[in-house]
Amino acid sequence: MTDIKFENAPDGTSIAFREDGKDDLGRCGFVWLGGYRSDMEGSKAEALAALARETRRPSLRFDYSGHGASGGLFVDGTISKWLEQSVHMLLTHGKGPRILVGSSMGGWLTLLLYRHLQRASPQAAQRIKGMVLLAPAADMTSDLMWNEFPDMVREELREKGVWMRPSAYGEPYAITMRLIEDGRHHLMLGTELDVQCPVRILQGDEDPDVPPAHAVKVFGALRGADVTLTLVKGGDHRLSTPGNLALLRETVLRLAERSEGVSI
Repeated sequence: MTDIKFENAPDGTSIAFREDGKDDLGRCGFVWLGGYRSDMEGSKAEALAALARETRRPSLRFDYSGHGASGGLFVDGTISKWLEQSVHMLLTHGKGPRILVGSSMGGWLTLLLYRHLQRASPQAAQRIKGMVLLAPAADMTSDLMWNEFPDMVREELREKGVWMRPSAYGEPYAITMRLIEDGRHHLMLGTELDVQCPVRILQGDEDPDVPPAHAVKVFGALRGADVTLTLVKGGDHRLSTPGNLALLRETVLRLAERSEGVSI
């Protein structure tokens, strides 16, 4: 495993990251964008890093502020802040052709990152040769949080600014009103997003956190010539079984090789 490095984000927050694989052959590499409350040491991120090393491709993974080894507090995090960090890390350490791979909230950030590049840096957008979205939680602060919360939770958020949400994966975690309100500035499912690169959505059909119907909404919001949605039978939200990880590796590698003109 490569050593952890640190980069200061535009707001001064120390962002932890790892660079795996090699970039001396000019091959298409990968960028990993993790989910809400996850970090760059998870099984999917590790599987992608291993693929990069095995195929001699560059790979970048990092922790958002308040996540993993990065600085900052989780409760201070917003979609705006994490998007800004993602843009900075890609432009600073993710040069060359890349496949963006985003899981859950990272899927939303992947799409927002791509849209930002289209508007602010078209040349950089052309370097994105594909996107792989795992259970993409686009518009999650609205569709999967606020709109689904009972009245008592909404009232607590309005009064206290924070609600401790029970989790099936460990201790309860904080959801802040700041996150909800900031997320409203980044909603994207109500309009179509033009994508000029292949997009692969991988979605478990037994995902309790991002339901398959939500993945269908994301699929419907993407306007492009090569967008597919794959339902994984028995797949949960994590999609981290050996079979799920093999599917992830195969999907990402096929897009990378395709961008290089490799026959598959």
